[in-house]
Amino acid sequence: MKPNSKVLIIAGSDSSGGAGIQADIKTITALGSYAMTAITAITSQNTTGVLSIVSVSPKEISKQIEYTAKDIKPDAIKIGMLHSEKVIIAVFKSLKKINAKKIILDPVMVAKGGAKLINNNSIQLIKKILNRVDLITPNIPEAEILTSYKIKTKEDMIYAANILLKKGAKNVLIKGGHLPSLLMQDVLVNKNEISIFKNKKINTKNTHGTGCTLSSAITSYYSCGKTLKKSCEMAIKYVNNAIGSKIKIGKGYGPINHLNSFNIKKKFK
Repeated sequence: MKPNSKVLIIAGSDSSGGAGIQADIKTITALGSYAMTAITAITSQNTTGVLSIVSVSPKEISKQIEYTAKDIKPDAIKIGMLHSEKVIIAVFKSLKKINAKKIILDPVMVAKGGAKLINNNSIQLIKKILNRVDLITPNIPEAEILTSYKIKTKEDMIYAANILLKKGAKNVLIKGGHLPSLLMQDVLVNKNEISIFKNKKINTKNTHGTGCTLSSAITSYYSCGKTLKKSCEMAIKYVNNAIGSKIKIGKGYGPINHLNSFNIKKKFK
């Protein structure tokens, strides 16, 4: 099997392998694309929580992005954990330098166990660079942080997405997993349409890395020429299958099963 496309991941490392850059690599590989990485931070964590976070210097992050892209041109970019203002500035400066296309931003702010992974100044800066990415994929707590708006319903999700559009976002996918409902609803909003993806919510605590996995799956499909809407639809199906496998690893919020895939076709360059 040959890779269908090339995806550059810019994200933090998860030592337990369930989230972060490890989940990204597994997802992109499972979906038939070639994964490259620029690591922004190293975390020591397991399924019960985060022990420590060690930052990678902005200069080294830029080197990873630029030197990798100089040799292997990415078809799309997935961005995860950006924990400081200097890192955010360095990343987007490098992306402009390599003329990056098709950028998906997962605004990682809080770990599944509740640990904060980003500072307040960084959050304010992320609001200012929303217009430089094709899609932003916050969950409900992240959308609330970015909009200062409390989300309790599907209609609130749509309203919050429109706030982010007014702040410069081109497309917003708000994930509905935090709402108390038997029905899982993810909302994709842009200036032209509102799309709602409905699925039965799976009752399990093994959901560590779902956000990272979803954004990487979207990026994989998008990098292969699928529309953004279709990429979101297929990625959500992939994640639901991964959650539905109900593998049991670890004592806390366990990982999902990345070893399920849908074939995508694009000539590899």
